[in-house]
Amino acid sequence: MPEEKPTLLLIDGHSLAFRAFYALPVDSFVTRDGQHTNAIHGFISMLLNLLQQQKPTHLAVAFDISRYSFRTREYAEYKGTRGETPPEFVGQVPLLEEALHAMNIRTLSKEDFEADDILATLATRGAAEGYRVLVVSGDRDTIQLVDDDVTLLYPNVRGVSELKTYDTDAVIERYGIRPEQYPEIAALVGETSDNLPGVDKVGEKTAVKWIQQYGTVEELLAHADAITGVVGQNLRDQQDRVVRNRRLNRLVRDVELPYGPADLEREAIDPTAVRAVFDRLQFRTLLDRVFKIEGAAADAGLVDAEAGESTAISAPVVRTMIDEELAKWLQTQSKDGTLPLGLRIATVGGQVEGFGIASLTESAWVPWAPGRPDYTALEQWLASDAPKYLHDAKRQLKTLHSAGLELAGVAGDTALSAWLLRPGNKADSLGGLVYYYLGETLPEPDPSQLVPETEALNPATEAWYLVRLQAELDARLDPGSLSVQHDIEVPLVPVLARMELQGITVSADVLGELNSRLGTQAAEIAQRAYAEIGREVNLGSPKQLQEVLFDQLGMPKTRSNKTGYSTDAQALADLQEQHPHPFLELLLQHRDATKIRQIVETLQTAIGQDARIHTTYEQTGSATGRISSNDPNLQNIPVKTEVGREVRSAFLAGEGFETLLTADYSQIEMRIMAHLSEDEGLIEAFRSGEDLHRFVGARIFGVAPADVTPTMRTKVKAMSYGLAYGLSAFGLSKQLRIEVAEARELMADYFARFGAVREYLRGVVEQARVDGYTTTIFGRRRPFSDLGSTNRVLRENAERQALNSPIQGSAADIIKRAMLTIDAEIRAAGLASRMLLQVHDELVFEVAPGEREALTGIVTAGMAGAAELSVPLDVQLGTGPNWDAAAH
Repeated sequence: MPEEKPTLLLIDGHSLAFRAFYALPVDSFVTRDGQHTNAIHGFISMLLNLLQQQKPTHLAVAFDISRYSFRTREYAEYKGTRGETPPEFVGQVPLLEEALHAMNIRTLSKEDFEADDILATLATRGAAEGYRVLVVSGDRDTIQLVDDDVTLLYPNVRGVSELKTYDTDAVIERYGIRPEQYPEIAALVGETSDNLPGVDKVGEKTAVKWIQQYGTVEELLAHADAITGVVGQNLRDQQDRVVRNRRLNRLVRDVELPYGPADLEREAIDPTAVRAVFDRLQFRTLLDRVFKIEGAAADAGLVDAEAGESTAISAPVVRTMIDEELAKWLQTQSKDGTLPLGLRIATVGGQVEGFGIASLTESAWVPWAPGRPDYTALEQWLASDAPKYLHDAKRQLKTLHSAGLELAGVAGDTALSAWLLRPGNKADSLGGLVYYYLGETLPEPDPSQLVPETEALNPATEAWYLVRLQAELDARLDPGSLSVQHDIEVPLVPVLARMELQGITVSADVLGELNSRLGTQAAEIAQRAYAEIGREVNLGSPKQLQEVLFDQLGMPKTRSNKTGYSTDAQALADLQEQHPHPFLELLLQHRDATKIRQIVETLQTAIGQDARIHTTYEQTGSATGRISSNDPNLQNIPVKTEVGREVRSAFLAGEGFETLLTADYSQIEMRIMAHLSEDEGLIEAFRSGEDLHRFVGARIFGVAPADVTPTMRTKVKAMSYGLAYGLSAFGLSKQLRIEVAEARELMADYFARFGAVREYLRGVVEQARVDGYTTTIFGRRRPFSDLGSTNRVLRENAERQALNSPIQGSAADIIKRAMLTIDAEIRAAGLASRMLLQVHDELVFEVAPGEREALTGIVTAGMAGAAELSVPLDVQLGTGPNWDAAAH
């Protein structure tokens, strides 16, 4: 047998690091000291996959030193269109090199040359010296290196997690030419990323046809006169471009380097150095993977020291079972219902197809056939309190409800746990979380493919991953966040699911009449606006509005933006105040009417066949913990305008119910401010029962409470709430339309009377800067990596968010706790009344006949007792046939 060739793996460091940077969310990979690490994490994860799959015997990573090389000396515009390096990327490459050196991986760079030239030199030498060469790069210029001994691994559009293999056959299939001819094509077409313009109107198909006929650019240009048409003339006129492009895109294959292929043999890692670097980067999962792959004796359980082999966990074999076998298996695996099992529900076309159930050691697939008696064990287990781990549990709970199945015992939701760890991140798929936290890749079919190339995992295996993932997430959560998870977020899942399923009755007639009236009103306003400028324009077009306002009407320019000058609502409101004009006033009225009409139309389309709207509540929709409402959004209906109240009047008590009941916390954020700051003045105001803003106004302006004017009260209210959001004197002056000096004096007077508030607000940000996070009253954490950022805008934005996060987050926790208590009490009392909506600090209920008094007592006690603060939680109630009439 011929001896197997050694494998030389060559990686383009900058190319792959940049792709990893854009593939992974920046804010999800930040150390406690504010260092962004997403490019490093993605690169090393890709590298570890390559080490497992390709098992290279020799390895090197090449990096660019700068953007400048012999190519920029020849053509100054080379790569000139590339923007500034993102500040979050700066500093990651040196740390990546440090991590690679700890893993005893050689890195190379060469003054005046690019990383591609280093790869080309090593690939050429490696092939000549008998190596199987693998080049990993996202630069298409490296296609020219492919031959019988050199294969290119090229990342796809998703980032660096998947690499497309280009051997000679694959290049010919993709481009229709041999690999060494690719630069000829690129010279003709040009390369946008390198700022090398090609021949005008010459695309890839034309270039391929020419090279297939003539072989090279040199030969093509020798026969340029034979090329007819516009493209032929362009080729002759712009042949200098082609010659230059071809000269610049030719990779150098003889760069003088300190190492040759034989010097790049893989060596054992330095466990101490690796652990030090990875601990600093907070790469716990990647550290585990490195030690597993390298077979180094590291953390306990990763490697069998005597055998010297990795003991990596393998997924258990899936068993299909039903009936008695399933019942016995469930009892055994769950330790008689005390040990949580992973649950994954498979659906096809929205219908339940089966269930994947797993423990840490075994997994079972249960095909679903409704109505059959041998599924009793499954139905009983689903409906029991036996603990279960799910991903996106609320959606699956609703799916089971539609199939006539009950689900109880939700003990963990990996989507919620991951959100509690990284509340600023968007919800991720199970596969995404497994990749990030366990360092393993779940095969996920491409939804864009009619016949996916990748087969999905069995749901039973996904359930096994769920158990492992939940354990990993729990281990990473601090005690306070664990308490929030177990006591608030997970128990809230079935409560929100019931609210979504119940929905709320909405009158299509009321909305229809309102929509028609708003349409007429908007049209009339538009005609009046056209009359003011003597022509018709698109009032929704920023470009046309800029022309009207700043050219035709000669108004002062607003702040500049990408399209010219801003025409957003705030800019136009400021413009109207400083330079009033009838057209501007009408434009603002038209926008208001159009905006509310869009809300009405969204609500109209959301009314179901049951005459009810079923919104979707998103627990993970905000970083503070507040619940958001989607499809449709019921939190954006104006509550303080007449037309907004008309919209709310369309929300009715349903058939069989006597009224709606609304319950709202009064000034909850200011009450939390009083509690957290321990300011005696604020605490006294709330305990006295006096109107807060009148009480504060009396202290600030030095008058009796009865002498506080409406103007004084408005100023105090704006300032009290604004301070909790980091409002500056300038911001307060704009909001109240007063001079900055007056706003500054107002703030100074406020802090003179309520000094503890100032000390608290200062302390929140400083403590967050030390800890890296803020905490609510109940232990919910919110990380703030940008508090240490050198970017002033990012840093100040983080400071404002950190200022308010404990207050807003505590308010979110309080209303969630209230919802849990109220839901439990309603069910325990056997009431038919139902909780329907949660909108900010307000709850809306549907009251069954004869239950108003009982429900009022439950709601009042549940909301008032949701937290023990140093000031009382005041709850305002109201009842009425519709949401507006029930307002208080």
